Amino acid sequence: MNEFLWKRIERKLSALPDERIYQVLDYIEFLESRYASQGEAPASPLQKLAERVEDTLRAGRVPVNAIKSTMDAMSAAGRFMSGLTAAGRAVVDEVAGATGVTRPPEASPPRQEQKPAQPDGGHGSA
Repeated sequence: MNEFLWKRIERKLSALPDERIYQVLDYIEFLESRYASQGEAPASPLQKLAERVEDTLRAGRVPVNAIKSTMDAMSAAGRFMSGLTAAGRAVVDEVAGATGVTRPPEASPPRQEQKPAQPDGGHGSA
């Protein structure tokens, strides 16, 4: 997607109230399920968690302003964790540089095993 189209979409979305943004999201996910030629970019574990929380709140018909507040808090936590990760990497790089040891390249995250299906069809009671 070109930059101008992306900016146009952002501008249009920013003018909509949160309730309508969720309708847009639902429609995008519908279009993706029907027409996407490639898989979406992989999400970080924190992004996946945030999406799961948001979807659960929406399914529970929680008011949009409560969902927005929850997601703002999760976003702040994500920024904090990113900063903490960057600071940790900087310390490791500094210590490694002082000792002459180079840090190995980052490995891909370990694969997670699939959990067996639950007797209630995979839906928890929470």
